[in-house]
Amino acid sequence: MAGKPKLHYFNGRGRMEPIRWLLAAAGVEFEEKFIESPEDLEKLRNDGSLLFQQVPMVEIDGMKLVQTRAILNYIASKYNLYGKDIKERALIDMYTEGMADLNEMILHLPLCRPEEKDAKIALIKEKTKNRYFPAFEKVLQSHGQDYLVGNKLSRADISLVELLYYVEELDSSLISSFPLLKALKIRISNMPTVKKFLQPGSPRKPPPDAKALEEARKIFRF
Repeated sequence: MAGKPKLHYFNGRGRMEPIRWLLAAAGVEFEEKFIESPEDLEKLRNDGSLLFQQVPMVEIDGMKLVQTRAILNYIASKYNLYGKDIKERALIDMYTEGMADLNEMILHLPLCRPEEKDAKIALIKEKTKNRYFPAFEKVLQSHGQDYLVGNKLSRADISLVELLYYVEELDSSLISSFPLLKALKIRISNMPTVKKFLQPGSPRKPPPDAKALEEARKIFRF
């Protein structure tokens, strides 16, 4: 029997958090090996574990996978969260790529200069309210089903709910005009595996604070 997946990253959200969400939603227990210094990262690079010299890296099924989207695709395929055919996979990919655009804006927010922060937050809110949330509300409205694709849970639903939580941290009022998104968030959050992940003490990481940002700067030297 294969061991638990092992996640190599620093102790923060970053690009590993969607992987944590997806594994948790699939009910898969995993281990985390935190990178705590530049030397830890260099060791992984030197021993050939990082194909492109970058993390996240996940050890799973005898492989050392890098590149976030590749890792997510593998996990989604393995745990039947990637649609039943190529058409459904195309929709799941299209939706998750759209989410990724907004997610990138939120991911980079802690890295921006203080004088830029208010403008960046305003842009995120504007695009959330006028572009991204209406698009996903429309998808759910178009078929009247409980999930984005094929009336079955997929990685797209999990990624969207993860994103809804991030947006809520910025402004909890933004979702108020989107009843179907609110219902999806409640539905996914009440799944036993996700409910467990949302509890204190789970591997879910908190919003990045100054300390976490400084730790990341120290490790990755940016």
